[in-house]
Amino acid sequence: MKKLNNYIGGEWASSANKSYLSIFDPATGEPYGEVARSDLKDVERAVQAAEQSLKAWKLTTLDQRRSHLMAIASGIEKRSEEFAKAESLDNGKPLSLARSLDIPRAIANFRFFAETVNHIPEEKFSTPEAETYIYRSPLGIVGAITPWNLPIYLLSWKLAPALVTGNAVIAKPSEVTPLTATLLMEVIHETSIPKGVVNLVHGTGLEAGAALVSHPKVRGISFTGGTATGEEIAKLAAPHFKKISLELGGKNPSVIFDDCDFETTVRGVVRSSFLNQGEICLCSSRLLVQKSIYEKFKAEIIPQVKALKVGDPMAEGVDQGAIVSEAHFKKIVSAVERARTEGGKILTGGEIVKVPGRCERGWFYAPTIIEALSNECLTNQEEIFGPVVTLIPFADEREAIDLANQSSYGLSASVWTRDIQRAKRVSEQIDCGVQWINSWLIRDLRTPFGGMKNSGLGREGGLEALRFVTEVKSITVKI
Repeated sequence: MKKLNNYIGGEWASSANKSYLSIFDPATGEPYGEVARSDLKDVERAVQAAEQSLKAWKLTTLDQRRSHLMAIASGIEKRSEEFAKAESLDNGKPLSLARSLDIPRAIANFRFFAETVNHIPEEKFSTPEAETYIYRSPLGIVGAITPWNLPIYLLSWKLAPALVTGNAVIAKPSEVTPLTATLLMEVIHETSIPKGVVNLVHGTGLEAGAALVSHPKVRGISFTGGTATGEEIAKLAAPHFKKISLELGGKNPSVIFDDCDFETTVRGVVRSSFLNQGEICLCSSRLLVQKSIYEKFKAEIIPQVKALKVGDPMAEGVDQGAIVSEAHFKKIVSAVERARTEGGKILTGGEIVKVPGRCERGWFYAPTIIEALSNECLTNQEEIFGPVVTLIPFADEREAIDLANQSSYGLSASVWTRDIQRAKRVSEQIDCGVQWINSWLIRDLRTPFGGMKNSGLGREGGLEALRFVTEVKSITVKI
């Protein structure tokens, strides 16, 4: 049984209260280890360690910090298979997906921000009597709170820009998936980053997370997770006037017009709906299909979804692994039952999958398509965050836009049509912060990332991430 401890001030330590939480393998339903259950005392220790390291860290050169990021990337790369297996064990996702997506992206995040920091445009303004230049200094201590669906992917996304700009970081990963965060601290420990610059505090959101958010010396919080939790973070952070970045939930529409490249679209939508068991904040959940091709689309997508192989995440050829936790598994089961009571018709899936052998007690659910539900019902308005999508017909462009926007969320959308002018026109009218045309999950790391409405506050990625973790100063020199 693994025992995962905090990493504070360059040292491994149990929580101050010496208590632990069980961590489960979703594929077997069995515990594989324990993780420290931290609280305010541990957060205070981490803040002190970060504060002690901060002055010297701020004075390091940009080239030195870039070198540290490159060393972290190389360290992950050398242990990439270990990281991939840990991510699959923790999250339940297919090992093949962790190898091809999560771990390469974590490596790329560190290298990307190491290079991007060199391209921050110089801002200078002149008048006949004075010259003003814009200077950015590190924010200070930054808290990074990450979710269970893309653990190392999103932790690296927050950690890299904060470090390269001279901040100290306290990371609080999900207690459900703490393993790769611990491995990352092992990698960081092997580099020459000063002790205390990077700290890891395990535990629950109510205990460790709340303590981190409300600590007055933590000047910024970058959070990815559920909208309800984001609301609580905003309340805790507001009295301290600290910066917050909130990447929250979604109920993402895919708008499919009758002139789309049909076969490419169906394949693309299957991927956008069910990758990582649908446990990606960008996954499609409402498939809006033009009425003239609705029956044809349904006839094509059902067999493709039925063909997705659900099974042991560590096995070859598996398309969908296990649901991340028993609690989330029960939530998905309940959501589909509610859809039935709302009048939904299950076209495929809608059932628990039993995987024989070592996974017979694991949490597996069949990829599910539901139709005959109004866009206003709870199934189409509340985030399920699993392998469940609904089909909704629409008549024309105006109705498609109205249906897409009839949601309290606004994270992502995709539009499928050969008419690129229409695609652009529709995308510009859909209230979502991240959109794709005839594609999904093509990510240019230079571009802003984040949602509208209840899907979040602020943007991550590229220069936006570097701006978030710095304080801007306007300095005017009289000529």
